[in-house]
Amino acid sequence: MASEEIGYRGPTACAAAGITYRQLDYWARTGLVEPSVRAAYGSGTQRLYSFRDVVVLKIVKRFLDTGVSLQNIRTAVQHLRERGFQDLERMTLMSDGATVYECTSPDEVHALLQGGQGVFGIAVGVVWRDVESALSQLHGERVDTGETLVGHNPADELARRRNRAV
Repeated sequence: MASEEIGYRGPTACAAAGITYRQLDYWARTGLVEPSVRAAYGSGTQRLYSFRDVVVLKIVKRFLDTGVSLQNIRTAVQHLRERGFQDLERMTLMSDGATVYECTSPDEVHALLQGGQGVFGIAVGVVWRDVESALSQLHGERVDTGETLVGHNPADELARRRNRAV
């Protein structure tokens, strides 16, 4: 089953990203990270987050933990959204605390470090694998039928798709 066919409810997304439900709800209501599979419409409906949404949630959490302002995080997430979240797992996001930079090559990381100011980086591939591992222990949901999937690992599907493409 393709990872795009699987969604994760709020509590599962929170557990995998290491955030509280209050944070998740606030970020969804303010448009920071909205569920791309299904938004909540009124009481009784539940948001459904994609695997990539959960990766972005965990990236936001890491930036907050290092002191980047929510305003700068919003700018970074908007940039990722505009580029379609392509090649996320190959990207390194760097910040000096005021600005977030996208680095896609070791040369770009090196150039940023040459500036002489303190920076920190988030290797998105590491976050990607952390989320894969966390979600493999949690429940997903088939988008089309609502069937609960226990311990679904998106990495397994990605490996199968890569092998088919070769």
